[in-house]
Amino acid sequence: MKAGVVAKQHARGIKEYLGRLGEFLTARGVELAVEEGINNIVHLSNEVYKRRELPHRVDFLVVLGGDGTLLSVADVAAEAGIPLIGVNLGFLGFLTEVKKEEMEEALEEFLQGKASFDERELLEVEFRSRKSLVLNDAVINKSALARIITIRVCIDGQEISRLRADGIIVSTPTGSTGYSLAAGGPIIDPEVSAIILTPICPHALTQRPIVVPSGSNVSLRLESGEEVYLTLDGQRGEKIKEGEVVVIKKARIKLQLVRPSGRTYYQMLREKLSWGS
Repeated sequence: MKAGVVAKQHARGIKEYLGRLGEFLTARGVELAVEEGINNIVHLSNEVYKRRELPHRVDFLVVLGGDGTLLSVADVAAEAGIPLIGVNLGFLGFLTEVKKEEMEEALEEFLQGKASFDERELLEVEFRSRKSLVLNDAVINKSALARIITIRVCIDGQEISRLRADGIIVSTPTGSTGYSLAAGGPIIDPEVSAIILTPICPHALTQRPIVVPSGSNVSLRLESGEEVYLTLDGQRGEKIKEGEVVVIKKARIKLQLVRPSGRTYYQMLREKLSWGS
């Protein structure tokens, strides 16, 4: 078995955690392959690949960092069909659920076949004849100094709104606790199959978030606006021009995300959002 290692390389204590990870896996006969730059911190392997090439070379992936680090490689891990273990070295960590002090325990459970898995839905985003996968969200929004924009929103070919706002977030249930939540969207249990559309600072107060079935085909046409961007999972982005269309639907594949045993989604919400404290 071969593990791939991805890390937020400037995270506090990263040398210690990489060293612990390498020692733990090597002692159990697991081969290692790492992303570029990791060996400059701790030499773990002679197999070195670019981050987004790594998932296709290994049997599972360990991510040390925060949710942004995990999102930078989640779509490729889903394409490769390999499980992903996220170890949280950041703050909230809705996706990197394994606490750093639980790292060895979670890995032991996984290697012994006792780990719990969450299958997370992704969205397929088509723009300019290119298709991309997102685990959290696809966002159309204006730059800081641009004026309000207008987006024609259609569901399954039926126009539901000509949204005048700073933008719109289309998210998965996994992404409902990300940017969508900050913009006033609902929290959706990842086991619910749905797509969430959340306006960003809408001009009309009646423009509210809407949840549609995951089988829906969402079409967004930019009807007016300057300096407008399409951003995928907060990691990749490009300008979108007036008249261009973004089509979003549920992807055919899912991501296998390893979850610490004994911890439910609602326990995680209570902890991360400080409910009841």
